[in-house]
Amino acid sequence: MQGVIQPLTLLAVIVAGYGLKRLGIFKPRDYRVMQGVVFNFTLPAAIIHSFATNEHQLNMLWLSLFGMSTSLIPLLTIFAATRHTPVRDRVFTMLNGCGMNVGNFCLPVVTALMGASASMPVIMFDIGNSIMACAGMYVLTTALLHIPQGQPLNAQNAGEATVMPYIRILDKHARRLNRRAHLRGILKSFMISVPFDTYIVMVLLMLIGWRIPLWISQFMEPISNANGFCSMLMVGMLMDLPSSRKDITAVLRVIGWKLGFAVIFSLAAWYLLPFSPAVSKAVILVCLAPTAVFSTLFTDKVLGNAKLAGFTLASTGILSLILMTAMNLLIQV
Repeated sequence: MQGVIQPLTLLAVIVAGYGLKRLGIFKPRDYRVMQGVVFNFTLPAAIIHSFATNEHQLNMLWLSLFGMSTSLIPLLTIFAATRHTPVRDRVFTMLNGCGMNVGNFCLPVVTALMGASASMPVIMFDIGNSIMACAGMYVLTTALLHIPQGQPLNAQNAGEATVMPYIRILDKHARRLNRRAHLRGILKSFMISVPFDTYIVMVLLMLIGWRIPLWISQFMEPISNANGFCSMLMVGMLMDLPSSRKDITAVLRVIGWKLGFAVIFSLAAWYLLPFSPAVSKAVILVCLAPTAVFSTLFTDKVLGNAKLAGFTLASTGILSLILMTAMNLLIQV
């Protein structure tokens, strides 16, 4: 019964976040405050607490490679499959169809369903996924579609083109400066991500064999326990209903891509990964993850509006919660 009640609780928190925003208690941009709380406090605390309280082995780094593949392969596939689609539609599908919301969605859900011991494979998976979710998918999408970083598209400069015109810089000095600025932007995207930095520190500690002291785990525990509530509330606060049939089609297209890849990666996790059935089950649940929270930020950067990306995140979050609960009941290990 607990496998059903706890997901229902998380779903109720999502609905409460959306309802409070509709009532005016939360303002449309208040989700940014909750984002700050989750990404800078509760999620890093959950990562540290999990590393401190669970056994971890170096071979679990294979899960990190698998996690990166589950974001990279969809992005490249969507890029190839949408080559005849207008660039604005390609941007939305690529940024929202790849990347997974693992740390602040799957981590609390999977631990609620399978127990605290399942947090380690989820976190090791998210190390690879975060490389793409934190910056990689934005960098690759803008590079593949020839979109200058930091310059949002609009109807006038995008039109019906499938990619933006490539502007070649002839001056060697200007080209070198442009490469340096581009590289600094990429590095900054990673360095300002507190969860990603926390992952790197934890992996380094794991490689040198240093055990996190018990008092650090105890200090982080109450903050870590708040991660599930804060994350689900943020998802609800991000939610906004689509305003047109075109928007609904765009969201359904993303859901279709994510469900297709979820099936493929779930089968790969069960039959190809060299781990116990319990670990493979945890990874399968993660493969059903919703779109990444960073997708809303990157969609806003390129398209100038995160509203539809927020609805995509919330709708895929609710769908993922249902699918993860059903899969947990189906796979008994």
